[in-house]
Amino acid sequence: MDLTQIFLLPLGEIFSATTAAYVLCALGLSMHFGFTGLLNFGQAAFAAVGAYAFAAAYNYLSFGLVGSLLFALVCVAIFAVLLGLPTLRLRADYLAIVTIAAAETFRYLMISGEVGAWTGATEGISGFGDQFYALNPIPKGVYNIIGLSLTDRELWADIASWILVAVVAALFTILTRSPWGRALKGIREDEDALRSLGKNVFAYKMQSMIIGGIAAGLGGICYVLSTQTVQPTVYGTNFTFMTWTLLLLGGAATIAGPIVGGVVFFVLFLFLQNLLKGLAAIGWLPFLDDALVAQIPFILMGAALMLLVIFRPQGFFGNKKETQING
Repeated sequence: MDLTQIFLLPLGEIFSATTAAYVLCALGLSMHFGFTGLLNFGQAAFAAVGAYAFAAAYNYLSFGLVGSLLFALVCVAIFAVLLGLPTLRLRADYLAIVTIAAAETFRYLMISGEVGAWTGATEGISGFGDQFYALNPIPKGVYNIIGLSLTDRELWADIASWILVAVVAALFTILTRSPWGRALKGIREDEDALRSLGKNVFAYKMQSMIIGGIAAGLGGICYVLSTQTVQPTVYGTNFTFMTWTLLLLGGAATIAGPIVGGVVFFVLFLFLQNLLKGLAAIGWLPFLDDALVAQIPFILMGAALMLLVIFRPQGFFGNKKETQING
């Protein structure tokens, strides 16, 4: 059993671009659910729209790095509006149904028919990060950090992703502490009371939907820049529920919660996966094969999510009162 793989590889997830991508999605979900009370079960769709729009603009439209980034964020904003227009005047459960359906519809659309010819169908889109890595200030080579070997490209992707997390977290902190942010909390607590004060509740909800969606779109872009490929299988329902786990673990209606929740989740998830794999390899768990080893952490993740919702919905940093949904 390789103890290095079991203990050191999970620590590497603390600063990985993958963790940062999920944290960005969880920050967006905190804006939707934590601060505004919008029950969004399709966060994978926002990340997928951002990822596909960025890759398509870069490869097919030759927009370049900045142009592709802006194009992707505009596409995410349009997607948020299309989702919000028919649902934001209705109860929270309608939004939940529409968002989860939209996420699955978008994912299947990317692999089918004429659209699949542009998106690479099940193979996805690859090769769109040359301008991003051209900005890499780190000298070429392999770097040893806490026992892990990282190339200059991997290190650059990790650093850039976490800088983006810091920027988004700072902006969200400013927004949520402003009068606009207090209006969002008012909608979450009692939107009828806020409406009686003359506030346009629908407009505030739409703004929250767009801003939270853009954060998830940035997460999708970070993910594909680090992996250099857009794969439709990534953006299934498990993507959204992993994001929910990060949010509930750290605490809804907080900024630090999704960040800490993301780090803790991925460290524990990879540690458990590697531990089970190591115990199975030395014969201590002979009833486990590779397929079961890969599935058990997801089973435990689902159980942990249920326990969090039941016993500690406020997470590490949240307030239990702020997790209530205004129906």
